[in-house]
Amino acid sequence: MNGELFEDYVPEVVEYDPEVDGSDEHKIRDAHLNTKADLLEKIRRAKAAAKGNKTTFRQNIRTENEN
Repeated sequence: MNGELFEDYVPEVVEYDPEVDGSDEHKIRDAHLNTKADLLEKIRRAKAAAKGNKTTFRQNIRTENEN
């Protein structure tokens, strides 16, 4: 059965059409990923600058057994 299924198959030659196939989509995706990475870095730096050298101190957690 395996040989009979594709016995009369003739491959079709397909032409590449940039309008139909979208020639610049990979460039658009790369631009979006680069923009996202830049914005994430900018936000990270802004958060670090806003925090500055502040150290947050937490009180000890009280338990039921403390006096």
